[in-house]
Amino acid sequence: MSIASKNWKVQHDKMPPGARLRVTGTVSVNHPGIEPVLVRAAVQTTSTSLALNLELQTKDGVFPQVVCDKDVRFEVAANDQMTYVDIFHDGRLLTRITDILITH
Repeated sequence: MSIASKNWKVQHDKMPPGARLRVTGTVSVNHPGIEPVLVRAAVQTTSTSLALNLELQTKDGVFPQVVCDKDVRFEVAANDQMTYVDIFHDGRLLTRITDILITH
């Protein structure tokens, strides 16, 4: 299944009390009852990159069948310098984010 997404951003926040890596983006889903979630992939290829899986969780209930944009966010402690973040969906690379904002 193809999925539309946009506005992917990565921030490596090195401010005290501890460094954090934040990944945010917007995902188009088929109805408001679908919640996009980013989870760390079981296999990480390098120590300077992060692989995330985009999963779609469906809530119980009846929802209007209207495409809507939903924000998605992932945050993790990260002291190492990251060079890129890969986002996968259904085993396929959705996007690679190489522009990482570093804040001190």
